[in-house]
Amino acid sequence: MIPKITPGYEDIMPDEYKELVEDGPYRRNLGVKDLGTFKEAIEKHPLCAGCGLGLGLRLITASLPAPEDTIVVGTTGCNSILMPQLAIQNIHSLFGNQSAVASGLKRSLDIRFPDKVKDVVVIGGDGGVADIGIAFTLHAWIRMEKITTIMLDNECYANTGGQESSMTKEGTVLNMAPVGKKYPKAPMFELARESGCVYVAEVSPLHPRKLEKYIKRAIIIARTLGPTYVQVFTPCPTNYKFSPLETLAKTKEGENIREYITPEAEKLIKEQKL
Repeated sequence: MIPKITPGYEDIMPDEYKELVEDGPYRRNLGVKDLGTFKEAIEKHPLCAGCGLGLGLRLITASLPAPEDTIVVGTTGCNSILMPQLAIQNIHSLFGNQSAVASGLKRSLDIRFPDKVKDVVVIGGDGGVADIGIAFTLHAWIRMEKITTIMLDNECYANTGGQESSMTKEGTVLNMAPVGKKYPKAPMFELARESGCVYVAEVSPLHPRKLEKYIKRAIIIARTLGPTYVQVFTPCPTNYKFSPLETLAKTKEGENIREYITPEAEKLIKEQKL
């Protein structure tokens, strides 16, 4: 749904809402290359200076193929602090169950709007997707739910003081992991591939156009073929104790760029020139 102002309320609506109605991204086929030329669905946020997650979410939001027909299902984490500022329909689920909520929501939307495309996109961090929510994540993939999961991988529990997560690299010392992580980083890319995802990608905000391509592919492929997964590396300056000015350099040090595409997804990519 494209936002509009109810007649009679034009004079009392906030200027930011008026700008979204007049110059927002809805039904305009805009993308990362157009940033700075339109009123974005996310512009301000309360995240830390230099937060890789904030940059990642800005690019992800600009990459949505149909923001007016997208519902984001999020969960507890740094991203949930930003979501109230997001001018896209979104749901805050209980910690870890976002894939279950998204599955039911997608099935309901398909029944309610059989002739329209409604994209359901899960966005969560290390805990929501790979730790507390791992059972919900994997079972949504195994059931072949037609949803896209995007993990914002900052390699720690940044919102609650700097605990290690399953996504933390082995040996890393954090505020609440003073002797270092004792086991390797969880292979979520491989788990997604082996659990039924028809498209899997790993990327970082250091490559905006590639990130946009992977996000668009994942969401459009999920509409007809099944679950897709994109892992976005978003390093945390606060808990990893580097300067906000170093975020891009740290991103380059830790990023991986790769795709897994099933034959069915490859065919769709070629047909739709994604």
